[in-house]
Amino acid sequence: MSQFEPNISVIVPLYNEEESLEELISWIKRVMDEHNFTYEVIFIDDGSTDNSWKVIEKIKIQNPNIKGIRFRHNYGKSAALYCGFETAQGEVVITMDADLQDSPDEIPELYRMITEEGYDLVSGWKKCRHDPIGKRWPSKFFNRTARFVSGIKLHDFNCGLKAYRRKVVKSIEVYGEMHRYIPILAKKTGFGKIGEKVVQHQARKFGKSKYGWERMIKGYLDLITVTFMSRFGKSPMYFFGGLGTLMFLVGGITTIYLIAEKLYKQAHAMPLRIVTDQPLFYIAIVTVIVGVQLFLAGFIGELINRNSTDRNKYLIDETL
Repeated sequence: MSQFEPNISVIVPLYNEEESLEELISWIKRVMDEHNFTYEVIFIDDGSTDNSWKVIEKIKIQNPNIKGIRFRHNYGKSAALYCGFETAQGEVVITMDADLQDSPDEIPELYRMITEEGYDLVSGWKKCRHDPIGKRWPSKFFNRTARFVSGIKLHDFNCGLKAYRRKVVKSIEVYGEMHRYIPILAKKTGFGKIGEKVVQHQARKFGKSKYGWERMIKGYLDLITVTFMSRFGKSPMYFFGGLGTLMFLVGGITTIYLIAEKLYKQAHAMPLRIVTDQPLFYIAIVTVIVGVQLFLAGFIGELINRNSTDRNKYLIDETL
């Protein structure tokens, strides 16, 4: 741990945002100076193909509070946040996007909510959004689903502007595309005091959005994943083993019933059908087989879970 522990660490993941970086750091610096915060800003260049890294190097020379991490290629926002969380030293950690749509003017109030009101995590809510309707309505539906599944009453899970107590970011594991569900991951880890703040949403000034329709599909798949991992991630046998056992019993009991029925009818000279001529027999056999496979899947999942190594290995090209 560095001896320098600033009040605030600002983590800015970015991909091809060279036009906005100097304006963003000037804005952050003005806010920090006005409120006498000690701070660090950590830029994570997620494999940009433009001049973003050169701009960060230039900013670093002008401002010693700047840190930079450069990935060799594009890993995604979750990877960038993971490395930013590992690097952050601040009492409060704030994340924001680099495209100037998140306002640094929100930082003082977010900091106050963490330090004075005792929140573990405060998520921004872009109540008034400057996005086309084709992005707003799917986002509303997605957030409604996430609230229902997780039980966390947030309006905007995917807002990039969030504030965390430092021990929160040091305790959670962000991987894949799970940056959308950091509040769920935090709650799972035991940080249950999660708040929300209405924040400004600036119209995009430079470039274009890096997200397309495919993020909605990924979002729902990730929601299923994080929900499953929250409930059964440590013990997959509870899910697969339980479901497999149930299917095995249903299939087994059905098979025994069919055979017992045949024997009974034979003993009483009653008309009967051959067991193998009955579709129910094959359904029962398939159910038994699938039940065994699910049980084995749970068992293998337990073995993998207990012997897994750290999955977060990202190839960092340069640091500042």
